[in-house]
Amino acid sequence: MNRDAKIAWWAAAATLLFHALANPHYGFFRDELYFIICGRHPDWGYVDQPPVVPLLAATTQVFGQSLFLLRFEAAIFAAASVFVTCRLVQHFGGGAFAQIFGALCAGLSPVLVALGMKAGTDMPGLWLWPLGVLCMARALDGRPRYWLGAGLAFGFAFESKYSILFLIVALIAGLLAAREWRAFATRSFWAGAGIGVAIALPNALWQATHGFPMAELLRNGQQGKNVVLGPLQYALMQLVITNPLLALVWLAGLVWLLLQPRLRWLGYAYAALLALMIAFHAKHYYMADIYPVLFAAGAVAIERWTALRAKLRPIAIGTAVLAGLVLLPLVEPILPIETFIAYRHALPLPDTSTENQARQPKVQQDWADMFGWPEMVATVARVYDALPPADRAKAAIFAGNYGEAAAIDFFGGRYGLPPALSGHNQYFLWGPRGYDGSVLIRLGSNETDMRGRCRSVERAATFSHPLVMPFENDRPIFVCRGLKTPLPKLWPLTKFYY
Repeated sequence: MNRDAKIAWWAAAATLLFHALANPHYGFFRDELYFIICGRHPDWGYVDQPPVVPLLAATTQVFGQSLFLLRFEAAIFAAASVFVTCRLVQHFGGGAFAQIFGALCAGLSPVLVALGMKAGTDMPGLWLWPLGVLCMARALDGRPRYWLGAGLAFGFAFESKYSILFLIVALIAGLLAAREWRAFATRSFWAGAGIGVAIALPNALWQATHGFPMAELLRNGQQGKNVVLGPLQYALMQLVITNPLLALVWLAGLVWLLLQPRLRWLGYAYAALLALMIAFHAKHYYMADIYPVLFAAGAVAIERWTALRAKLRPIAIGTAVLAGLVLLPLVEPILPIETFIAYRHALPLPDTSTENQARQPKVQQDWADMFGWPEMVATVARVYDALPPADRAKAAIFAGNYGEAAAIDFFGGRYGLPPALSGHNQYFLWGPRGYDGSVLIRLGSNETDMRGRCRSVERAATFSHPLVMPFENDRPIFVCRGLKTPLPKLWPLTKFYY
């Protein structure tokens, strides 16, 4: 193994070790619980996501509940991302310094750390987006068989998150803008495209046969739930989420790509991707998986600029490490939560939340959604256990959202709770599961609304936790008896794609 290969492997190993030690803290994240439960119902697709991440998440829990194994999966993708970053540096003509510097930037950039911190749909893209770009670059440099690799990478990326479609359109636009006509003239290009389509087809058909629920969800999300940024705000937020100091590296990489005739298509592709994300009001982190490519290019540019200024290289590495470490506690659960709260308030940072909130949580949303789930389920279990045996036998538990429902399904086994019901996203398609609603435990509904639907309503408990999202705190739990409209008949009205 040559020196360049060793650097890539050591960088990946260091990234894996760091995430493996730092990730499994606080608790299961809301979406992680949901992925696990979805994965326990294998399908070609789900209302709000393709199948890969749920299946991966559920696999980690086969032998019992394990936050470590779930997050270790994310750590593997983070390590693979850093490995490909080093390979991109090599392809761009960089040496040992550029590899080390590029790996540090990709490994410490806040948004990339966050995506490698927990299980999520952006997690596979950390590896697959830069891998697909690397395959394209190699194919354009005279090795057309790499188009097949690009097709594989982008196909599986589609089965992880639909935002890959933006990247594919942007890359094609970049090739056309750079007049790389030869790319479209090879059989390998079309064979790679065919492979990608074949991999993506099962999920695309699932969405089509279910009426494209993801499109409905995205439309609903833009009706007040998501924070919509203007063009300048969106562009500036890319600097914030990648770390303002480290952003100087990828900005240098973008300029360098645009100045390289054989790589100019990549610079154009980034500009097209940014424009697409702004036009479609995407969340600010949706294009994060492209930054390993730009960090690799920036590392090569800085390596060449410092060729006669070698004394500046340790300064560059030290600055990158320091800049990354300062913001690391915001994206990696490495501090005790009370210490984190004090640390966060000491930093003058802008709000980077992606959803509108009536009230702000005590801690940022990523952390808030890791707390309170076992306690909430225990509260529901006490209500369930207090029911008379005859009521308990037919009681259904209806949750207000997929986070609550997934927590009940995940933690509820130890209490003997029945499967949760909800109209939120995939839970709507799973239906009322045979319950008629004659006895219903309801989380978080409006009491007046409940009294209009039920013959009798009792507020049986209230769930409270100081660190959860405000809308989950002081959550009432009702027992409804005698639902006036049978639950199967009422079910279509519970649909909530958001």
